[in-house]
Amino acid sequence: MTRTIYVNGQYQPYAEACVHAEDRGFQFGDAVYEVCEVRRGRLVDETRHMQRLARSLSELGIPQPMSKGAWSRVMRETIRRNRVGDGLVYLQVSRGARPRDFLFPPHDVKPTVVCLARRVSPARLEAAAAEGIAVKTMPDTRWARCDIKTVMLLPASLAKEAARGEGAKEAWFVDDTGHVTEGASSNAWIVDREGRLITRQIDNAILRGITRTTLIDLLRREGVELVERVFSVEEAQAAREAFITSATNFVMPVVRIDGKPIGNGAPGLLSLKLRAEFHTAAEHAER
Repeated sequence: MTRTIYVNGQYQPYAEACVHAEDRGFQFGDAVYEVCEVRRGRLVDETRHMQRLARSLSELGIPQPMSKGAWSRVMRETIRRNRVGDGLVYLQVSRGARPRDFLFPPHDVKPTVVCLARRVSPARLEAAAAEGIAVKTMPDTRWARCDIKTVMLLPASLAKEAARGEGAKEAWFVDDTGHVTEGASSNAWIVDREGRLITRQIDNAILRGITRTTLIDLLRREGVELVERVFSVEEAQAAREAFITSATNFVMPVVRIDGKPIGNGAPGLLSLKLRAEFHTAAEHAER
């Protein structure tokens, strides 16, 4: 099957899809993006993803390129054309194409819009969750507005590559005070010795993860105690459990941090329980 990508109003074959060489997303990282889970052909937490996309666009002053209804139609058609049952949808919006200049282009320059969908194997994700993953901590060298979901991901890419070199699947960024901010592509969580869930409070150092928000809904429903505050690497290594959350992994147990086993070195019971129950709290859009 030939994959299809939506680019600026047209559905194009994967091998032919392209954007302008002077697109600002390509030259300046002047773009934002979203990643939505697709589960059994249905978008997960679509409303919250669209709200965050709108916020990211607003924070950068990029015009909203289409209505919520139009976004919904584009995503569903991209899913349909690519026959994605379980997988993800990736959206990207840049400020558009214009001769290279650090200054923003005139307001009549149209944003560049890309939407793609691809399959992800649920069995592969479940196998990873059953074993748990290792994370490697790294100094947080990113900019001061990590609350905006931009495509400026080189620090995250470098961190993930360094983590892979150490046998880890994810990198956790650590700020100048020794506290964990977030993962390179996830939010970071621990379960302390009293069974309380701890994750960093919302600030400009982290992205307000959609999966993070939905998991908090689940915790409140189940009466699980949550504390939103900073935690150190040492506290994380001494925790009963640890895990990450993201749209592509939802809840993924962490079993080692910088080579040190967490708890008994196996996925924690609470982490696995939250993973199993996560989608009962998530929004599942109609096809």
